[in-house]
Amino acid sequence: MGEPVRALVDDALTAFELAFSVGGVRRRKPLGASWDVRFEMAEPVRDFSWRKGGQGFAGWYYSVTERDHVGYESWLERDRLVLLDRDPQVTAIASQPFWLHWHDGTRRRRHAPDYFVRLADGRARVVDVRAEDDLDEETQEAFAAAKQACRSVGWEFEWAGRPTPVFMANIRWLARYRRARCGRPATVAARLLEVFREPMALWEGAELVGDRLQVLPVLFHLLWSGALKTDLMGGLMEADSLVWTEESR
Repeated sequence: MGEPVRALVDDALTAFELAFSVGGVRRRKPLGASWDVRFEMAEPVRDFSWRKGGQGFAGWYYSVTERDHVGYESWLERDRLVLLDRDPQVTAIASQPFWLHWHDGTRRRRHAPDYFVRLADGRARVVDVRAEDDLDEETQEAFAAAKQACRSVGWEFEWAGRPTPVFMANIRWLARYRRARCGRPATVAARLLEVFREPMALWEGAELVGDRLQVLPVLFHLLWSGALKTDLMGGLMEADSLVWTEESR
């Protein structure tokens, strides 16, 4: 690392502060003294509330990754949360994990990123969610500050925009079947994986396994988990959507 880059990193470690709460204990510390906190265990730094006529739409989503509810403040944040919940590399998710404090040269600023994510290999990722057409100057400055802070401590930073509508509609449908109970009985799941080794239409394969009322929830759970595959981008899932296993392609 060159001296100018190292100087920027060192400055960031002291220029930024994090305010957070873990285990009910509130703290505010320089970034350089708090980067190793397990922020995936942090409590949200602000409440998730919905007010009639308000701009946001807050709520709680049951995450199978967390086995608990995770908060969101808009439909767009909810969609990103569903995608994080489906990502096999994501092992933990915390919403509104901390306040990032800094001085922009004119005034003091603060920003609460939308999500802190822990990945299977131990890496950390901070995710901010905002549609591209809703990125005003102040938001862009906040995201730039968050990116700089993350880079200085080795975290990833991701700005997440609006997902493709068709893809997200399919994922929302599959999310209804995300809970482990939808993947039972195990004999039905095993039979579906066997049947779809040969790519075939969704409805056709389900009928080969048994009663659709019992089989379809298991099939959709396997599509959610990725054990079965289908084209989620090209169009909405239909009875004739082609389904296959990883081994069949």
